[in-house]
Amino acid sequence: MRVLGIETSCDDTGIAVYDSADGFLSHLRFSQALHLEYGGVVPELASRDHIRKTLPLVRKVLGPDHAGSRPGKIDGVAYTAGPGLAGALLVGAAIGRSLAHAWKIPAIGVHHMEGHLLSPMLEAERPEFPFLALLTSGGHTLLAHVEAIGEYRILGESVDDAAGEAFDKSAKLLGLGYPGGPAIEQAAKNGEPGKLRFPRPMTDRPGLDFSFSGLKTACALAVAATPLTASRVADIAAEFQQAVVDTLVIKAERALAQTGLERLVVAGGVSANRLLRDRLGRLGLKHGVRCYFPRPELCTDNGAMIAYAGCMRLLAGQRDGPAFEARPRWSLTDLPQVGG
Repeated sequence: MRVLGIETSCDDTGIAVYDSADGFLSHLRFSQALHLEYGGVVPELASRDHIRKTLPLVRKVLGPDHAGSRPGKIDGVAYTAGPGLAGALLVGAAIGRSLAHAWKIPAIGVHHMEGHLLSPMLEAERPEFPFLALLTSGGHTLLAHVEAIGEYRILGESVDDAAGEAFDKSAKLLGLGYPGGPAIEQAAKNGEPGKLRFPRPMTDRPGLDFSFSGLKTACALAVAATPLTASRVADIAAEFQQAVVDTLVIKAERALAQTGLERLVVAGGVSANRLLRDRLGRLGLKHGVRCYFPRPELCTDNGAMIAYAGCMRLLAGQRDGPAFEARPRWSLTDLPQVGG
């Protein structure tokens, strides 16, 4: 089965084609730079840009320079139905459903975080079930015990800001721009972790939940304490990054000990952070745990993960009716099981 994937949950327009026999064929992503001047995503502007970019990207991905899959070769359409920004989701859903109707093929709405969770399946070395998943992005940070596609047990999640959201807000405080994760990682290269001391939230108590709002507050206090020279910004960025990574690693280690699982999948935008990858890789070696990451270009929101997740569900016989909806809030545990 060959599936067109459409991702429009926030500020990235991602289009891709995945084939169950031939694998990942092609993907394109347009990242909306128009939000830079606002230091964060403006939902209405995001929706309008998705309207402008989605169909041109679909035509390009299906063209001879990419997947070479004219509409007649597409067997299904998968689009992000949630969670995310309501207006942005509706753009992708409306276009996805319209294409499926015009091409007389099935369509299915995909859970955005399931797409991230399954993104390492697009690599040559795929994790086998069951595994522990650490999903960390702009809107979500969670740990899940994954038995099969659709069989998820949430072990812990963020109770306020997600890790990616904290990166974005702290980068804005430091004048580093948007998106915050890559900006802070770059600035941290010239900084010295440990010159300041930020908290590692909720690591001094049992449990697997996360909280990153306190780190944002610590960053704000450090910014207000002294003038922001280049070296001061670098030191704050380095300590902030170190605190986020320490927190994620501590919680992942706890979850591995609690579940006894021997495979760890790490996905979402923050999983592209090189320090996090290095630390979790060393954690895996320490405990005999195999770690799986998507390639950096598939860590951020993309159509490939949506095409893959949709393909697995379409192959299992799941598909949407003629009506469609956007689900800005949608728990992973609400999804039907597909099976291993």
